[in-house]
Amino acid sequence: MFTATDLPTLEKAKKSEDKMMIDPFEVRMRFTTQLQHLSAAVTSSQKAAHYALKYRDLDEDLHSCILEQLERNNMNNRANIMYFIEHLCEMAIKENYLPYVRMMQRDILRVVDSVVPPDGTGAANVKHVRHVLNGLQAKEVLSAEIVAEIDAALKDRDSHPSHLDLEQDEGTGGGSRSRSDKPQLRLDKKQIEQRIEEDRERNKRQRESMWAMTGNDLDEYNQMWEELSPTGEDDFIRSREEALERAECVRKHEEFYKSRYGIKE
Repeated sequence: MFTATDLPTLEKAKKSEDKMMIDPFEVRMRFTTQLQHLSAAVTSSQKAAHYALKYRDLDEDLHSCILEQLERNNMNNRANIMYFIEHLCEMAIKENYLPYVRMMQRDILRVVDSVVPPDGTGAANVKHVRHVLNGLQAKEVLSAEIVAEIDAALKDRDSHPSHLDLEQDEGTGGGSRSRSDKPQLRLDKKQIEQRIEEDRERNKRQRESMWAMTGNDLDEYNQMWEELSPTGEDDFIRSREEALERAECVRKHEEFYKSRYGIKE
């Protein structure tokens, strides 16, 4: 019979046995499916990041899977994978598992070129790439120099009317052709609607994060305390004058409504 002291040993044995039974091909296929179905929801990226960290023994294989999906999927999915990368790096740092971070640092230029290709087909993704790069810089995943270098390269990719990845109206006639003869990645109506909804979700989340309180406002408090001048007699006089003005305003409003509606005391 097993005792309570044997439980930790049994759990470790079970975990090690599970790892031995892992099929790398199955892990890769499941991870690929998660990447293909990423959305703008934070939980979607977090779930995929948890999966990548759960099977960290296959980190190089899963990292190559990320790069492959960036090159194969449409521009909507590439933007979602870009946000997923930020979540993956953040969670990897928290769990003190840095190989994912190092591989992403090594291949960040390849990632950006996939999400925002030099031919301009990903012009709609430029702002999202910049947002993620700034987030990675704040998390100290990327240096300020690397981010500045990439941002300079993005300036030529954010305005290419002839390479927009949004499908143009078909009613413009057969004579209207693109100025470029290169194949273009176009989105169908469903993908366009999905992109609009996902961008709306991201903008909402960004506005919410702007108002988030960190809970550590001591430095700001000390700065305000040092900059404020000491209270003097003039401050008390001004306060009394403002109080009298408010009282007079209230009295006039009371008289007005009483006379208008015939209210008697």
